[in-house]
Amino acid sequence: MKAIVTYIFLFGTLTSLAQSPLKEIKSPHTASILSAVLPGAGQFYNEKYWKIPIVYGAMGAALYFANDNNKNYINYKSALESRNNGQIDQYNDIYSDTQLLTIIDFYQRNRDISYILLAAAYVLNIVDASVDAHLFDFDINENLSVRAQPSITNNFNRLQPVISFQINL
Repeated sequence: MKAIVTYIFLFGTLTSLAQSPLKEIKSPHTASILSAVLPGAGQFYNEKYWKIPIVYGAMGAALYFANDNNKNYINYKSALESRNNGQIDQYNDIYSDTQLLTIIDFYQRNRDISYILLAAAYVLNIVDASVDAHLFDFDINENLSVRAQPSITNNFNRLQPVISFQINL
């Protein structure tokens, strides 16, 4: 946190009179735009450097699995197409036509889910940067406490036990 320090000259010496903290404000709009343009840039802007590897790890893992599933999908699909054209493929004695269709559907579904997870990680990166910017100057007070205390209240000429809560902010 930056601070503004006021100095005065007292009898020829520099003396510190007061120190007032300068409240740093982060723009949620700027953080969102930065994260949309370059994932992790909003976290860098909000000074949450430890989140950047998480962002790239999530997006990298989703992209890796999408690419791997797409390669397998294309491989098995080309094997089925060559089999339908009357040619011999590498899985000729291993899988039947219905098994190849099941494998193709499996890899296609996993590829699509991986792309959805990649998009979700990208959107969560933007949302996280925006929320962090909103809460950047949120005061976390060490004196925050809740105290519950039982008591008895007179309610219409009848004594009634109650629990009262006191919140110190």
